[in-house]
Amino acid sequence: MGTELIELAPSFHADLPEGHVHSGGFRALPVRRRFIPKPGGKQRPLGIAALEDKIVQRALVAVLNAIYEEDFLGFSYGFRPGRSQHDALDALSVAIGSTPVNWILDADIRSFFDQIDQTWLIKFLEHRVGDERILRLVRKWLKAGVLDEGVWSLSETGTPQGAVVSPLLANVYLHYVFDLWAKQWRAREAIGNVIVVRYADDIVVGFEHETDARRFWDAMRLRLERFGLELHGQKTRLLEFGRHAAERRRRRGLGKPATFTFLGFTFICGKTRRGSFQLQRKTRRDRMRARLKDVKEQLRRRMHDTIPAQGRWLKAVVTGYFAYHAVPTNFRALQAFHHHVTDLWRRTLARRSQKAGLTWERMARLAEAWLPTPHILHPWPERRFAVNHPR
Repeated sequence: MGTELIELAPSFHADLPEGHVHSGGFRALPVRRRFIPKPGGKQRPLGIAALEDKIVQRALVAVLNAIYEEDFLGFSYGFRPGRSQHDALDALSVAIGSTPVNWILDADIRSFFDQIDQTWLIKFLEHRVGDERILRLVRKWLKAGVLDEGVWSLSETGTPQGAVVSPLLANVYLHYVFDLWAKQWRAREAIGNVIVVRYADDIVVGFEHETDARRFWDAMRLRLERFGLELHGQKTRLLEFGRHAAERRRRRGLGKPATFTFLGFTFICGKTRRGSFQLQRKTRRDRMRARLKDVKEQLRRRMHDTIPAQGRWLKAVVTGYFAYHAVPTNFRALQAFHHHVTDLWRRTLARRSQKAGLTWERMARLAEAWLPTPHILHPWPERRFAVNHPR
């Protein structure tokens, strides 16, 4: 990784609103806070930035991406150009299937975006960015504060969730705090094989040896604490997992290997029809329940819309859901989602009619006319990974 400081091109500043970023007269506005529901009944804070802030942040992100894409490591996937959640899912699946992995550390950083140390963040940026105007912009956004129902507040830690620049700043922070350190630990400390996949603050690390896994866990906890971060004590787990996990546990009189979740999927040690190991991915049950709950509430609001209007909306919902979740080994979950959406639609139509409840035969015809049929859209991870990473 190069250590030279980067001066940003003057044209970057000239193209921004009214040119006052270049002169230092730009004023960052407070972020308006809203809350969106999370699975389990909790709420996630979301920051809504002013339009001018969004414009300036988009321009800044475009320039900083050109710098940091040269530095970011291969196992970092979150919020990077040309990399998606499915790329991270493919990488993890291929690594578990092709590397001797027997243990998985499913790591969760507690309230990551709220706990980023702003002083360390600026120091990390100074390592690669030599333009003080850019650093001044970032400081202004960090110090702009939050408006929550008209009440302004300021935190000494964290970045505003929902801001355009926040994902990149988070990646920069974890690049220095975790990625470079994990790469060095793997090269210097590990006895056996180690795999790492990170999507933003979602981190999964696989190990050949349990001793490596436990030493890494302890070292990672200390490393994060040094920079103001903390592993979630209940959500961070070490579990026996991999090609030989089921057989080894059976010989010790234990049950099936535990599962873990990553980017909306549950990873399972399964078997093919012939009895050989198969890594299976299934939609998280809580995510499906949350999506169906949202569909139910939306259908209530659309109860008196025409059937074609409801059908077009539900088609868009199911199409979007399948676009993400239609991966190999997840067909049953797709069928279940399709069935539940059809049933919710049937109940909605029955409520607005004075007649008896609709039959499943009629609903089957409506579903066939409007809803996409469940089928796998994504290739097997090995195939797509081989195309994206031809080495």
